[in-house]
Amino acid sequence: MLAAKVFGCRLVIPAKSPLSSIIFFAALMFFMLVNTIISNTSLEPVAFTRKEDSRALQTLKVVRKTSSDVVLLPLPLTVSTQNRIIEVDNEHRDSPASSMSGKKEHGVGKFRRKVQEYGIFKSDELTKKFHGRVLGFFNDGCEVQFFMTWFSTVESFGTRETMAVESVFKSHPNGCLMILSRTMDSVRGYRVLKPLLDRGFKVAAVAPDFPFLVKNTPAEAWFNEMKSGKKDPGGIPLAQNLSNLMRLLVLHKYGGVYLDTDFMVLKSFKGLKNTIGAQSIDGVSKNWTRLNNAVLVFDMNHPLLFKFVEEFALTFDGNKWGHNGPYMVSRVVRRVEDRAGYNFTILPPMAFYPVDWIKIGSLFKAPRDRAGSRWVEGKVQQLKGKTYGVHLWNKQSSKLQVQQGSVMARLMSEHCVLCKNVYTS
Repeated sequence: MLAAKVFGCRLVIPAKSPLSSIIFFAALMFFMLVNTIISNTSLEPVAFTRKEDSRALQTLKVVRKTSSDVVLLPLPLTVSTQNRIIEVDNEHRDSPASSMSGKKEHGVGKFRRKVQEYGIFKSDELTKKFHGRVLGFFNDGCEVQFFMTWFSTVESFGTRETMAVESVFKSHPNGCLMILSRTMDSVRGYRVLKPLLDRGFKVAAVAPDFPFLVKNTPAEAWFNEMKSGKKDPGGIPLAQNLSNLMRLLVLHKYGGVYLDTDFMVLKSFKGLKNTIGAQSIDGVSKNWTRLNNAVLVFDMNHPLLFKFVEEFALTFDGNKWGHNGPYMVSRVVRRVEDRAGYNFTILPPMAFYPVDWIKIGSLFKAPRDRAGSRWVEGKVQQLKGKTYGVHLWNKQSSKLQVQQGSVMARLMSEHCVLCKNVYTS
């Protein structure tokens, strides 16, 4: 006799022939298969019975293109069955992948998932103090008032960014610098800036109030559409375009100098007024061919800033790199530079962009021979004499090490105030 248990029941089959054994084991395998199917079916979630809720549970994947392949990055999700809004988990809020464009949903709010990670769209008790904090910070006799923006994590505010901040105070010991950043306006952010504060420099990180800044400007409608999910933020990281807009809004509201966090100041900006810099010029005519917005110096309520904000809102395209930044300011200036009433100055590339992004790596390399040493010395003297500062094109240079004896090593050692980790930035 053969005996076995199937679904907890004991089966006994007479073992009269090999054929009986074969039939028995075939039946046993059939029952085991049925058992597996029933078990899996019983594990289906009861709470998500509607089709849309089941689809919401599927893992979203974002495609990140690299030079050699395409990587699929699964994003952990928080799913609300009440309003069916899917949000990226907090730990991925600053991930480059989380800012890439995903699949479009249908109807109103189809892009809302893609902007949920940016708390900057919201006002809270901290951001509502923004205007008062700005006025209080700059009312104490600042030699020059500077702004920077920072949308990444505190941890990613590294030695390169710290060096940029130091260079501001090396040339402007009585200047004031405000970093517009929700992440840096924190205990951790304070610790990053504390060494400068301990030396008496006036620097602060303040969470901006974006709804307040866009109010009664041409960008207000754009902001509301983006916030509600009606406008596509595009594939370019949204933080980049928010920074492009915020620098215009704060200068229009308060006036001053805006600097990118990868810009090293070499001399005082005190004599500059209503100024923008050319990134490139025509070799024959010497007329500018492209401007850049990494450095902006403007009075509050300047009409050119208003035109910049207007152009940003009307022609926004989140899928074209530079369209809402350098190309945008170039388009506007091209249209208005010959009109009366704007009154601004365009400085040549040597002022802010003395080295093109393609050649920026040359500043980081140590000389290998006497000719290389002479080139370094000549470049340093040229920059000291004709340049207000150097844009480091961080996208191209962020992974480069500052080699001892290089142009960057010379500049950083002469324009720092803390002077730590020069060769690791």
